[in-house]
Amino acid sequence: MTARNSPADPVAAGAEDRLPPARLAYDLPTWKEITHLLANLPVSLFGFVYVVSVLPTSAALTLNVIGFPLLAAGLMGTRQLGRLERARARALLGVRIEEPSPLPLLRTKGLPNRLWTALKDPVGWRTALYHFMRLPWGVFTFVVTLVSLFVLWPVLPFLARGMTNVDRAMVRALLSPSDELERRIAELESDRGVVVDTAAADLRRIERDLHDGAQARLVNLAMGLGLAKEKLLEGQADELVAAMVEEAHGEVKLALQELRNLARGIHPAVLTDRGLDAALSSVASRCTVPVKVTADLDARPAAAIEGIAYFTVSELLQNVSKHSGARSASVDVWRTEGRLLIQVWDDGRGGARLDGGTGMRGLAERLDAVDGLFVVDSPQGGPTTVTAELPWRDRTDGRGADASGPR
Repeated sequence: MTARNSPADPVAAGAEDRLPPARLAYDLPTWKEITHLLANLPVSLFGFVYVVSVLPTSAALTLNVIGFPLLAAGLMGTRQLGRLERARARALLGVRIEEPSPLPLLRTKGLPNRLWTALKDPVGWRTALYHFMRLPWGVFTFVVTLVSLFVLWPVLPFLARGMTNVDRAMVRALLSPSDELERRIAELESDRGVVVDTAAADLRRIERDLHDGAQARLVNLAMGLGLAKEKLLEGQADELVAAMVEEAHGEVKLALQELRNLARGIHPAVLTDRGLDAALSSVASRCTVPVKVTADLDARPAAAIEGIAYFTVSELLQNVSKHSGARSASVDVWRTEGRLLIQVWDDGRGGARLDGGTGMRGLAERLDAVDGLFVVDSPQGGPTTVTAELPWRDRTDGRGADASGPR
């Protein structure tokens, strides 16, 4: 240890005498910051002139009809100024700011609604405020930076970093999209697509069931009755006609049963008449596994929430019957703190996953579309516990049925 630290060791002496690597005081990030500060004056001047000339003039003209479209166009122009300013901050200051969501003008019907959407745009108004406030700061940073290049150049990197930190804070505060608002808008846009896709899939399923089931049986019924009528007109034996009528009667009963099953799949009558407890008990009775149903609800939720809860449990119990290999299962439903909680448990083989097929993923998407949650806990070997959470909404009339629900 002593020999290694001794000055007599040439290697140790060389390491002690070695100077740190050379580094420029004005490196590339510093020059970018100085460029940004020098550009503050022309950019701030242009933005200030735009805001104080276009927006007040358009606002004054709102006394006339032409002022509203001019003001909307002016706010859309401030959006473009904000886009350029965010690009400048990304290029020179390294500030990564997501672009706000575009205005949904194409999806908005009617010129008055489009004007109102543009006029209440928070991004446009915040950008206008940003450019209105920036002129004094732009003059100050331009003058300080320009003078420091000739007089205070040894400390200019420190001054530039301090002033650009203020710029970064202003850009983040006024030009950044609201994280929560933008996230919520993106979720709602995604959820709307899920709802539309789910409705289209349900419609296709109903059409397919009608075409392949009840419609085919009714066609057979019409053909059978037509043949029986021809036999009667031809004076054929009563036994042959009776057999044909008996066959047609059987087709009628099967068609009615398929129509009842289809109606139950759309919205079961027991759910409308007696509520979630009775409807879930009915579903559990059709499961191939013994199911214990416990519902602790002091009131009925809105019809939409009630329907989603019913179909969620129905789909989960179908999975229990088909795939779990379970010997017993349970369904618990309760309400807590404005939420409707559903838990379906079985002692099967486990291994259920959200990415394992379209069924579980479809349930998760349907619940997510109404701000619900869907959690699957299913280790290999079981047991499986699926928890679903829905927002609680009260019924809108006093008869126990939602005004917008099925009649």
